[in-house]
Amino acid sequence: MGVVVLVRHGQASFGADDYDVLSATGWEQSRATGRWLAAQGVVPDLVLHGEMRRQRETAEAMVEAAGWPVPPAVDAGWNEFDHRAVVAAFPHAGSGLPDAREFQRLFVAALERWVFGADDAEDGYPETYLAFAARVALALERACAAAGPGGTVVVSSSGGPIAAACSLLIDPERDARSRAGTWQRLNAVVVNASSTRVVVGAAGPRLLTLNEHPHLSGDLLTYR
Repeated sequence: MGVVVLVRHGQASFGADDYDVLSATGWEQSRATGRWLAAQGVVPDLVLHGEMRRQRETAEAMVEAAGWPVPPAVDAGWNEFDHRAVVAAFPHAGSGLPDAREFQRLFVAALERWVFGADDAEDGYPETYLAFAARVALALERACAAAGPGGTVVVSSSGGPIAAACSLLIDPERDARSRAGTWQRLNAVVVNASSTRVVVGAAGPRLLTLNEHPHLSGDLLTYR
């Protein structure tokens, strides 16, 4: 069987001038993940990451720490949704960057509207939730096809796409909107630099493990 390993990027830099960059903790988390996957016998034929810098840096740190002779490649289908655009489109979102607690409150309300209350770009979103879910479904399909029979693909992505892929694998018969509640619950608990494994066999892809993080503890265990 083929295997696709989905890795959430290491901790980004909330509150910094550039959020889309790994923090010092994020770099160490990513290296720890690479070492742990290598110790588990993971030897990828292909390493993919989205276009975000934090996703690329995570992939690079994993490859270096694991000693994999595979240069990472880009698949934009694994990009995270634009959380700032989601918040900016929320009515009465205000201006400026709120503190962490206020941002979380605002983000939860804005996310609810994006997922359940908006259907097209006229609502102010550059990408709707349904378009996001469809994009991730195609990216997962490509990764599974690349894994094929007996291959291994490692993907460095973000909590949103990984949760979307998992919700699809858990309940493939339902449409993306019907799976949205599952997506929200999974998205809230994906650990930084955790790994999720998908096996690809004759019956199609199946979720094998979710949110593995035994290599992360103490200060290395973070959710944001």
